[in-house]
Amino acid sequence: MKIIARICSILLGITFLFSGFAKGIDPLGSKYKFTDYFVAFGWDVLVPAAFFLGILLAFAEFAIGVALFFSIRIKWISWISLAFILFFTGLTLHIAQTNPVTDCGCFGDALKLTNWQTFYKNIFLLFLTIPIVFQRHLLKPFLKGKHLFLSLFLPAAIYIASSIYSCQHLPLFDFRPFKAGINIPKAMVIPPDAPQDKYRYFFTYRNKKTGKEKIFTDDNYPWQDTLNWEYVSSGEPKLISKGYEPPIHDFFIESPEGEDVSDYFLTENKLTILFVAYDLKQTSLKHSYKINALANFILENNLNFIGLTASPSIDIIKFTQNTNAPFEFFFCDEITLKTVIRSNPGLVLVKNGTILAKWHHNDTPTVKKFQEKWMK
Repeated sequence: MKIIARICSILLGITFLFSGFAKGIDPLGSKYKFTDYFVAFGWDVLVPAAFFLGILLAFAEFAIGVALFFSIRIKWISWISLAFILFFTGLTLHIAQTNPVTDCGCFGDALKLTNWQTFYKNIFLLFLTIPIVFQRHLLKPFLKGKHLFLSLFLPAAIYIASSIYSCQHLPLFDFRPFKAGINIPKAMVIPPDAPQDKYRYFFTYRNKKTGKEKIFTDDNYPWQDTLNWEYVSSGEPKLISKGYEPPIHDFFIESPEGEDVSDYFLTENKLTILFVAYDLKQTSLKHSYKINALANFILENNLNFIGLTASPSIDIIKFTQNTNAPFEFFFCDEITLKTVIRSNPGLVLVKNGTILAKWHHNDTPTVKKFQEKWMK
């Protein structure tokens, strides 16, 4: 039983470590996910705390993972992990039943799970936790003394440094579909032989002889038997199996006149820089002068430099007046822009629809560096 408990402790520790690290290196992504949940549940008052809670949850998972993996303070940590998993098992069951958001975000963008898959995952983790709790007195730390200190200090230091770096720059690892090297138009294509969504349809018919109503599916509804049955109503279709969904979907660039100009900017054989700011009211103005200098250089060389935002026109006017931005703004979906780059604002370099580079606004390249790198 000790061996089983040890194996369970290591596996559960790895799971917590992976979950905490995946969210820890993408703090803005965790903030967005918490915000989605708060809005879906009507808890808008908690939205300002989304960033802090995202960091807190990620760090808690990472710390529990380290303790479980090395069997540190296992008597306490076994009960903490059990309480943790029990809480989230109940929460994910409710989420799976109500489906307020389609992706749980439990592993950040590194691993996508449906809400039901997340619930089943928590059931599995619950079974891993039980042997640890019952055999906790048999599990001793792998390391002692200074080695035990290092096993705590080094992971914590690496984790904290990675999180801070990802806040000030872009995440160390980009798990989203808009990573460098991706061709956006190709990533939006659905293959001709790709599986489609499959639904089951429900129909209510009334028996003409007895007057009783009965629900049928699209496999057996008596649409031809008009002598005995009459149609009453149709029910809500139920998704049986999810079809193919391209890595990138719902991406569009819309002009102020409402015209979709995505093809123009994604098929041109010249450099295009996208200034991405999903919410101009929250956009950092810290490096506006560097961005404007780069924009002027790009436009003077007959290249493209455009802004993408989900903000209304009045916010665009105010932002342009405050920053003297020399480029034109276009519209795009807010969720898409948050997915494109974890920075508000951020810069994305595109040519022929392929993403060549991405920059956090803190890393905005100077005109000289951009010219040396991309205009040789």
